[in-house]
Amino acid sequence: MTGIIVKALSGFYYVADGDMIFECKARGNFRKSGVSPLVGDSVEYEKTGEKSGIVNKILPRHSCLMRPPVANIDKLFIVSAYSSPAPSASVIDKMTVIARFNGIEPIIVFNKSDMGDFSAWKNIYEKSGFKVYVICAENGDGIEEFKNELKGCVSAFTGNSGVGKSSILNRIFGENLIATGEVSDKLGRGRHTTRHTELYGLPFGGFVVDTPGFSSLELEFGDAELKERLVDCFPDFEPFSSQCRFTSCTHIKENGCAVCEAVKKGEIAESRHQSYIELFEQLKNIKPWESKKKR
Repeated sequence: MTGIIVKALSGFYYVADGDMIFECKARGNFRKSGVSPLVGDSVEYEKTGEKSGIVNKILPRHSCLMRPPVANIDKLFIVSAYSSPAPSASVIDKMTVIARFNGIEPIIVFNKSDMGDFSAWKNIYEKSGFKVYVICAENGDGIEEFKNELKGCVSAFTGNSGVGKSSILNRIFGENLIATGEVSDKLGRGRHTTRHTELYGLPFGGFVVDTPGFSSLELEFGDAELKERLVDCFPDFEPFSSQCRFTSCTHIKENGCAVCEAVKKGEIAESRHQSYIELFEQLKNIKPWESKKKR
């Protein structure tokens, strides 16, 4: 029988098969192979009781994140708020890179539209080639249009604690499905209210994963392939990167760099180029043999 893992907790994997959920353990051969089942995995399992079973096989994945551990995500919604905390270009851009590198579509979401104007941010990211939604989970503004983006696919939400990821999901589901916490004035950030990764079936089709805060979503800095493909993870660079004078151009500050020229002309946002430089500096010393194995 086949199903999809909707939750992993304390060594148990909760497999959804139609309207049934089976609490399963994984076979020992997964430990030997170094590959563990993840939330989002399609798996083959066998029943060992009325609501229990054993996961025998993980079916092929089309995407995979290790931090947080989740597989087969189609879309990653990168959520920011107007304040407490305010949007961070470097955080948003890092997450778009992670998504594109892993074959996931990144979509930018600005929540709490009742607190201020997001038009400048919206302009930057739409111009950079991303879908952008400005919504308010508190009063429901923009939620109906946003729902259409989630239909029929597996989606994940990420962003700083306190930006309202759980509140957005509760608004979509129409109930307090996921615990929410107030933003701590003292710390200037939200408490981590999501304690594990869990996949929820949407009432209009598809699944969504709530993840435990942006700090768990990180670049795999041991991956030389990401170093080589970094520029490809910036879709706004694509019209210009092939026009550089030198094929070895790093698009940092070289003479004849068409990307740098586009930044000067305002055709690429300066914040986007700065994020590229920051990531390039973090990745530049990785050697070819340091690539991480594909999971």
